[in-house]
Amino acid sequence: MNTAMTQSEQEDGKIKVNYQGGSSEAVYGLGLIGAWVFYIGRAKTLQEGVVGFFKGLVWPAFLVYEVLVFLNKE
Repeated sequence: MNTAMTQSEQEDGKIKVNYQGGSSEAVYGLGLIGAWVFYIGRAKTLQEGVVGFFKGLVWPAFLVYEVLVFLNKE
């Protein structure tokens, strides 16, 4: 994040903050949509659909857990 103040910004008293996101945001966004399609598409009731919505928000946690389980196998 770039928070350096230029001469003109110092005179105005305003700070301009530039944020440049990486590709990880796009990957998470596509994964979020994919997880919602997967979980909500398989839901048979409204309650399962709501649970699927929240599972879609935390899909990276499921992914990391499964990877760790896989790596722990002997």
